[in-house]
Amino acid sequence: LVLLLFAPVLPVLALLIKLDSPGPVVYTQQRVGRAGRPFRLVKLRSMVADAEKDGRAQWAQQGDARVTRVGHFLRKSRLDEVPQLLNVLKGDMSLIGPRPERPEFVAQLEEQIPFYRTRLAVRPGLAGWAQVNYPYANSVEDALVKLQYDLYYIKHQSLYLDLIIVLKTVGVVLTMRGT
Repeated sequence: LVLLLFAPVLPVLALLIKLDSPGPVVYTQQRVGRAGRPFRLVKLRSMVADAEKDGRAQWAQQGDARVTRVGHFLRKSRLDEVPQLLNVLKGDMSLIGPRPERPEFVAQLEEQIPFYRTRLAVRPGLAGWAQVNYPYANSVEDALVKLQYDLYYIKHQSLYLDLIIVLKTVGVVLTMRGT
C-alpha cells in the first residue's frame, strides 16, 4: 500500500537524483538479516556513485561530503528508504526491527561489543526503536547505545511498541529529522 502511495513520487525523485549527480538512481548493498543471513538491501542513492572508492566500508558521518544535495533531502525525509519496502515484501526485512547493518560492521561490532549478534534474533526493520530514539550511529560507542535499544525492542516486542515506533517514525519523517 505504501509503495503504491509513493509510486507517483518515485519518478520525480529518480529524475532529481539523475540531475543532481551521475550514477544509478537505485542501488543495492549487502546487509545482514535474521540469523546472520545476508541479503541485498534496496535504496534510492543518496551519495555520490563512487562513495567508497577504495572498496572499504565506511561509517557515514554528520555532514558527510559524499552525500549529494538531493541525497541530503532524501536522508532527512527518509525517502531514500522507501524501496526497502521491496525487502519487506521479499521477507528479508520487517516493517519494525533493528536496523540492518553491513557485514563488515557486524563483524567489527561482534568483536568489540558483547552480545551484538543477539540483535540478529529478529528480522531487521525499516523502522526501529533505536532509530527513533537515537541519532545515526557512526562509531562503536553509538552502536553500543543502539544495541541497548535493539535488545529492549527484542525483549518487549508487542503491537503496542510497534505502533509507538510507527508514530515516532511518522514524526521523524514529517519534521525531517532523519540523518
